[in-house]
Amino acid sequence: MRLPFISSPFLHFSNCKGEIKLTSFSIIPDTSLDVKDPTLSGLLREEENRQRTKLPLIPSENYVSRAVREATGSVLTNKYSEGYIGKRYYEGQQWIDQVEQLAVDRAKAVFGVEHANVQPYSGSPANLAIYAAFLKPGDTVMGMALPMGGHLTHGWHVSVTGGWFRSVQYGVSKESGRIDLDEVRELAKKERPKLIFCGGTAVPREIDFSAFADIAREVDAILVADIAHIAGLIAGGVHQSPVGHAPIVSTTTHKTLRGPRGAMLMSTKEYAQSLDKAVFPGLQGGPHNHTTAAIAVCLHEAAQPEFKLYAQQVVQNAKALAEELLDRGYNLISGGTDNHLILIDLTSKDILGKRAAKALDQAGIVTNYNTIPYDPRKPFNPSGLRIGTPAVTSRGMGKEEMRLLAQYIDEAIQAAKRESEMELTRIAQAVANLAEQFPAPGL
Repeated sequence: MRLPFISSPFLHFSNCKGEIKLTSFSIIPDTSLDVKDPTLSGLLREEENRQRTKLPLIPSENYVSRAVREATGSVLTNKYSEGYIGKRYYEGQQWIDQVEQLAVDRAKAVFGVEHANVQPYSGSPANLAIYAAFLKPGDTVMGMALPMGGHLTHGWHVSVTGGWFRSVQYGVSKESGRIDLDEVRELAKKERPKLIFCGGTAVPREIDFSAFADIAREVDAILVADIAHIAGLIAGGVHQSPVGHAPIVSTTTHKTLRGPRGAMLMSTKEYAQSLDKAVFPGLQGGPHNHTTAAIAVCLHEAAQPEFKLYAQQVVQNAKALAEELLDRGYNLISGGTDNHLILIDLTSKDILGKRAAKALDQAGIVTNYNTIPYDPRKPFNPSGLRIGTPAVTSRGMGKEEMRLLAQYIDEAIQAAKRESEMELTRIAQAVANLAEQFPAPGL
């Protein structure tokens, strides 16, 4: 028996006693998240409210624009696209190729690079692709030690990059809290690494890419600049660029760049093919096309004149906040900041970083506890606190608000030492009032 065509996603054909019957069912209910999963929807509303009412001072966090959020949640999440532009293993790529090409072209224009790969899922896989492209297990890599401000993927021992490769680590001067480039040079000449990483996750001072390039040339190493934290500052022209010094540049696309949770690898043409092969098929399958689209959007935003003003204000705010904290007797690693990030040594304040961070969160100021150089304490309960200004700058705050934030930070830490819940509650209300005056963008 031939059945007439019935255009409905809610019909199911079944055979019962030799007869064909139709029973209704739903393939994918076209309902909102509130209806489909009210539990998760409620959690998202709570998180949105937290983001509205609290002030994030975590230097790796930021707000994305509504346009970036729309791209991240677009229909591109439905499409598989293994391969690269014009060379895919799936059909139906007419629009995907154009989206990825847009992101690539914009990355090349914003950062002035010869090649860009926008497919890495995040910063750590992007860095691992560099190892896969140029090293064999056991080869030597040199990077900044994690407790000194480096990143896990720069060869630290708890990362696979420290387990699969021979890692040597440089640090900072005990006296100045800054990188001693003479010591870096001596270590490189002694150990002869094949890769040298510069950049990090808790580095409050400008990175001298030119000096690192000189060292890499002396020992015939490939220099990699990890600009994950400062990509937006470079795009905005307030931090020197590694382009022309480091042939390979790795970055995430959120943090100061204000994009989605993704990453990019950029390089000279010489290293392009090796990096592309390491990303796919070396480490990944299909790229996350919705993330690629959002990267394209954030790069478009980063090319606008107002983004330069934003980047300038990020640095000005960080310097102002640092000065206010110094005036209140706080010890800052390296004595201050050149960028968006401040690393506080709380030893003289007689409070540990973890306790301070939790008290500040209760007071409406979100930070993260962090190790400091030569920290005698373990990473899960260290002596330091890491703060930064990208997100509060995105909310439109300026120097006067930095003065208030320093005041609230100090008051909350003192309240934590006195175990005064009432005082922390008072500060939280003051912070919420300040947050209301500067609405979070994109929400």
